[in-house]
Amino acid sequence: MENIRLTSYDEVAEILRECDNVTILTHKSPDGDCIGAGMGLCLYLRSLGKHANVVNSDGFPDRYDFMTLDYQPEEFEEKFVISVDISDTSLLGDELESYADKIDLCIDHHGSNRFFAKKSYVDASSSAACLIIFELLTHMGADITLPIATNLYTGLATDTGCFKFQNTTPAAHIAAAKLMEMGVDFEHINRKMFDIKSRNRVLAEQRLISDMRFFEDGQIGFMTITNQAISDFHIDRSELDAFAQIPLTIEGVRFGYTLKQVENTFKVSLRTTDADAAAICGEFGGGGHLRAAGCTIEGKMREIYARILEVTRKYL
Repeated sequence: MENIRLTSYDEVAEILRECDNVTILTHKSPDGDCIGAGMGLCLYLRSLGKHANVVNSDGFPDRYDFMTLDYQPEEFEEKFVISVDISDTSLLGDELESYADKIDLCIDHHGSNRFFAKKSYVDASSSAACLIIFELLTHMGADITLPIATNLYTGLATDTGCFKFQNTTPAAHIAAAKLMEMGVDFEHINRKMFDIKSRNRVLAEQRLISDMRFFEDGQIGFMTITNQAISDFHIDRSELDAFAQIPLTIEGVRFGYTLKQVENTFKVSLRTTDADAAAICGEFGGGGHLRAAGCTIEGKMREIYARILEVTRKYL
């Protein structure tokens, strides 16, 4: 049977009203948006007297601990599965791979979504999965409590780079303003997410920036984070996502790549100023957004550089 693509919040709302005993899946290496969307939806379902849990393959990083203060896992017989902020089942990770063909509803904002769930609501124009959840709950007339609002604001802020990225829309600002009116401590959230760095992270940045490589008259920049660097500086892997923005801060760089070694593979994050990042990463089996995307490539570092450069030069 062909998977169904939902086109309205009414359709999603009807599903949420009817489902119970819900497991909400978030992607591996969880970030603020998937955690915020998952937790926000979970806390709302629980407020209706339903049972719901949020899970992922890697656990919740310590830097997001304020988002999970009101959450404790429940015991129940699972009857419905929802994925949030997941465009492809490969992002489920090893611990959740068994769910690949069991997802009843997918809620996502990636244009590269592969529509793997039985039913999917995908809005590629939305700044974040948290924005979709906020608009959905508002449409349903939900009572958005402060814990829910805190989760949704955090995801919205982190996925827009504190409202600086190209995917920031008027709707994102409007939602943020409404969440602030609900009492969200935006100053604390933004300082914790964007300003505070561990000492080890600062030392690592110094090393990694000094080792950056540039090609095509400085239009393409590479930062590579090896397993050795992570070990040397004792970097928490939850902090690595923030490194993806660094290459693009260098004047003249249009394609900023950050390569993060995970065992024998490299997780590649691409940020661009004026090219389709999702299309570039799509050539390596990845995807994402217009200006921010990612993929995973196996091989030796030098070979990976050569492959990426060959593809990127087509977009210069």
